[in-house]
Amino acid sequence: MLVKEWMVCEPIVIDENTSIMKATQLMKEHNIRRIPVVRDGRLVGIISDRDIKDAAPSKATSLDVHEMYYLLSEIKIKDIMTPDPLSIKVDDTVEKAAIIMLENTISGLPVVDNEGHVLGLITQSDVFKVMISITGAYKSPIQIAFEIEDKSGALNHLLATIHELGGRIVSVLTCTDNTPPERREVYIRIKLIPDDELEELIDKLKKEFKILYTIKEDLHSIPRKKKLSQAA
Repeated sequence: MLVKEWMVCEPIVIDENTSIMKATQLMKEHNIRRIPVVRDGRLVGIISDRDIKDAAPSKATSLDVHEMYYLLSEIKIKDIMTPDPLSIKVDDTVEKAAIIMLENTISGLPVVDNEGHVLGLITQSDVFKVMISITGAYKSPIQIAFEIEDKSGALNHLLATIHELGGRIVSVLTCTDNTPPERREVYIRIKLIPDDELEELIDKLKKEFKILYTIKEDLHSIPRKKKLSQAA
């Protein structure tokens, strides 16, 4: 999956010569925690709410209100921003974006074109949306986990068997991170079926395959907050 399919398009950006006060107002107005900083439309930095808090006068300051506002209006974003931030291209994969964020302990990346113009922003929340999409979690509550041989044809045989037994496959995920040598874990979501039919399907699959677990969970009952902004 490509970044351009999941990024926040046309994000809020800010010129490097903008004051801290203006940046603070933008963050509050749009409920965001970071803003890409540009010079002539090209990415040169990124500013976060943390940067602003660190640069702002302490609450214990002896400055009066007018002096504090004057100071905030004089400090420019370019003076406190993180310069030359990590970024990602629109045609890179979401997986690459996720690795960059994970390895560098950051929660979002500006998305740029070949000339450095900011086209979007991709965040951890966007990566979570991709994960939910590829797992098919919203489409079915039933997941069956298997351990199979890591050899040619083994996965095809498993999928064909499930199909022959009447299971309708929603998604297939597989990995070898926590398995013995030459073994593979496979996580399959199938269309919702009555409990008695699910039990019968599992019993038949157990005769030929190693099942790690079967779970049926009501993901639609999970409490939901308001829609996340680009800051999430």
